[in-house]
Amino acid sequence: MNDQDRSALPRVGVVGLGAMGLGMARSLRDAGFDVGVHDLRPDVAAAFAEDGGTTFASAGELAASVDVLVGVVVNAAQVESVLFATGGADGAAERLRPGSVYVMCSTADPTWSAELERRLAERGVLYLDAPISGGAARAANGELTMMTSGAPTAYAIADPVLEAMSSTVYRLGDEAGIGSKVKVVNQLLAGVHIAAAAEAMALGIKAGVPADALYEVITHSAGNSWMFENRMAHVLAGDYTPLSAVDIFVKDLGLVLDAARPEKFPLPLAATAHQMFLQASASGLGGEDDSAVIKIFPGIELPGQAERSEG
Repeated sequence: MNDQDRSALPRVGVVGLGAMGLGMARSLRDAGFDVGVHDLRPDVAAAFAEDGGTTFASAGELAASVDVLVGVVVNAAQVESVLFATGGADGAAERLRPGSVYVMCSTADPTWSAELERRLAERGVLYLDAPISGGAARAANGELTMMTSGAPTAYAIADPVLEAMSSTVYRLGDEAGIGSKVKVVNQLLAGVHIAAAAEAMALGIKAGVPADALYEVITHSAGNSWMFENRMAHVLAGDYTPLSAVDIFVKDLGLVLDAARPEKFPLPLAATAHQMFLQASASGLGGEDDSAVIKIFPGIELPGQAERSEG
């Protein structure tokens, strides 16, 4: 990409360089964007900038320099901290220029997201409700799925950024909140599928089926799911390094239940899965990979367990 092509791109910043945000920032850089970044861990931001990009000491400083600010933080509380820091001096909302766009990629309450659009509009800032799905590997390859909604004027500015970070951008409506509603439904399915996969694997192990054989058969049978194939591979490896932690699904399934409560809409499977993740978190597993929910089942010896105990 030559300098003229690069200058035609919107200036973009990424706040939050976790497993997803770091991959998204790299995808933007690979697509030719001059990427600014901010993370509460300065060493992570500095490591990213070694291969291209600029680090900023605060979200506010970053916001003042970009046309599109992408927020990839955990939840609504962290978004509030990024945008409306105490006192406002370093808050991104006060520093974003009128006509710039904030792209909110967190899993959050749809009603809150719709209200955030209004709050930013008071400052002349455009907003896209844009939760993401696909995991860290797809984020690194620019292959995320984005569930977006917002004003056409916001898309007009942010579209090149969205396209660089994803393989599919769903435009679900002209108002914020719709994207987050779809993400809530996705998280209901994801959480229930992980919980069901863990329960099935635990039953097979308890019944004496070798875990690797069970995995091989199920992943080639009608009972397979993407979550079984992906997450039970972590169990087979005995590796619970958190790509998505147990506590993420404590939060996300809580959002699912909260979204249904005003409608008095029953969600028996989501409620059961939520209790399973809560049990895992209460047992001290909240920071482990969400596949660690399998550890709540008694009397099973998981792959790799003996080796770790001997070590």
